[in-house]
Amino acid sequence: VEFLYCDLASMKSIRQFVQRFRAKNCPLHVLVNNAGVMLVPERKTEDGFEEHFGLNYLGHFLLTNLLLDTLKQSGTHSHNARIITVSSATHYVGKLHLNDLQSRCSYSPHGAYAQSKLALVLFTYRLQHLLTANGSHVTANVVDPGVVNTELYKHVFWFVKVVKWMTAWLFFKTPEEGASTTIYAAVSPEMEGAGGCYLYNEERTKSADVAYDEELQRRLWTESCKMVGISDEASRLP
Repeated sequence: VEFLYCDLASMKSIRQFVQRFRAKNCPLHVLVNNAGVMLVPERKTEDGFEEHFGLNYLGHFLLTNLLLDTLKQSGTHSHNARIITVSSATHYVGKLHLNDLQSRCSYSPHGAYAQSKLALVLFTYRLQHLLTANGSHVTANVVDPGVVNTELYKHVFWFVKVVKWMTAWLFFKTPEEGASTTIYAAVSPEMEGAGGCYLYNEERTKSADVAYDEELQRRLWTESCKMVGISDEASRLP
């Protein structure tokens, strides 16, 4: 195991990480987009993005795009490279505000978090469409880990923390259990060549209806490219 530092809330850090990784000339068979914050008070990343959207979504969007060439070179017909993005059941209640992705008009921690998780699902489906159109040996899937007992809940109300402390053993998954579906997506032979799936408890299931809106997927992708400063897929992926 080798550690390379990358701050997903910093576009500069992401670009530096990719440079360091590429310099190693290593193949990249699996990329897991898992970092995130939840219900944080209104604040911005160093690039001026609302933190949920900037860290949970845009950081992974940029990282994935910058590593796409390496992923394509690493995948083969019999062993596709795999991109696994961790979303949440919260995406089912999320709304994507294309005219206010930074939640400047009205900030709600719950709304901003749900929007970032919905954006990850839309991103995954659009990415798989582009990878398929390009004939790449890379698949992209999105995972719902379930309710997992981690430090992600440190910004919830004190009452919720007390309830979590009392009931975690009964209702929450352990981190190991929460990671199982991500691991399944990353290494299971059953997922070889399968992309554009939403997985929960190691099974393919249906995501929110709005996530299948191809026009919304396309518009989010185009706007995301502008926000992180990369060219749109027209010049990268047919």
